[in-house]
Amino acid sequence: MSEFTKKHPEIDAFIKNLFGKDRQQMIENNLCMMCNNSATEFRDELSEKEYSISGMCQGCQDKVFGDGA
Repeated sequence: MSEFTKKHPEIDAFIKNLFGKDRQQMIENNLCMMCNNSATEFRDELSEKEYSISGMCQGCQDKVFGDGA
């Protein structure tokens, strides 16, 4: 089970309203906020840290930030 970063309750409420999903629950269940796929394999520590912040799997991080290649 992954650990999520703590956010102000209003931020978490905004994210839940925007995506229709609870970021904390998605991260606790190792699921991606964007695509709902499993989020258990990451390229490096920075990508894993980003998951704890945004809840995006490696594939979605690559789409949003670029694949680093």
